[in-house]
Amino acid sequence: MIDSSAPVGQRLLARRNPVAKLAAALILSVLLLATLDPVAPAVALAAELAAVPLFGLRYATVLRRMAPLLLSAAGVLVTLVLFAAERSGAVLLAAGPLTVTTGVLLTALGLALRLLAVALPGVLVFATTDPTDLADALIQNVRAPARFAIGALAAFRLVPLLSAEWRLLAMARRARGVDAGRNPARRIQQFAATSFGLLVLAIRRGTRLATAMDARGFDAGVPRTSARRQRFTLADATLIAGAGGLGVLALALAVAAGTFRPLVS
Repeated sequence: MIDSSAPVGQRLLARRNPVAKLAAALILSVLLLATLDPVAPAVALAAELAAVPLFGLRYATVLRRMAPLLLSAAGVLVTLVLFAAERSGAVLLAAGPLTVTTGVLLTALGLALRLLAVALPGVLVFATTDPTDLADALIQNVRAPARFAIGALAAFRLVPLLSAEWRLLAMARRARGVDAGRNPARRIQQFAATSFGLLVLAIRRGTRLATAMDARGFDAGVPRTSARRQRFTLADATLIAGAGGLGVLALALAVAAGTFRPLVS
């Protein structure tokens, strides 16, 4: 959540145009995808973490939102270190069948850090952007079709309901005596069944919402007006340019350090 008690200077980036924030995140992510080395994503990740207060967010909040991604990055790191087919470079650790080399470690670190560096801007953008403002900005600043923008707004609004419906499904199963206990196979089976039930509920809710929106004229094809004006200012353009500059700087530092490894050689 945004810390509303924070000074205006600490919410400087949170107040930027939603399209500008989204474009900045996309540009930085695309630039970071150009290399497999760990230096470029490490530089970008350090800059992103330093910018967290400017979005009016607490580090604890960001850490909580990034928890699944941290687990994924750790999984990528461990999996590559243990099962990588190519083990180039100097040997750092040799313990029976496990051999860790500098090449494997650099590749694993590069992928794990890149995952975090690419995902963090998206977390910051969507944590500080009102869905209605995003839809308005897409229509006004990008000239996106109203049907697409309003559909994205509806989907954005429905995402928080998924966690509540997951809890309801889990409680309903426990009320009927369906409990996996400590059996891992039954836990996996119950997870799959609950996931399928959630998918069915989401499809039904989406169908009802689409019908209701059509009934209210959201697809009438007539020109629409916006109640709130979303202005694209020089500060918004500066944010986009700054994100591009950060990506270029990270790649330049990787080249200077001699670790740059292009994704497509």
